[in-house]
Amino acid sequence: MEKKISLLFDFQKFEKNADLQAVIDAVHARYTARKLTDDEAEWVAAAGTPETSLLKTRPKDEWK
Repeated sequence: MEKKISLLFDFQKFEKNADLQAVIDAVHARYTARKLTDDEAEWVAAAGTPETSLLKTRPKDEWK
């Protein structure tokens, strides 16, 4: 299983792909990296939100 995963994510195969590099460059040109303000950081849920996992098990109107 580990080998299969490493093959799927083997970036070196695509590292010199000109089409992929063009996409990466376009995304980097559109978005800049910056530090979030404290107010912005309050909206980040790095582990996701609990409600998201409930979507698979029951309808939204039953969440409460």
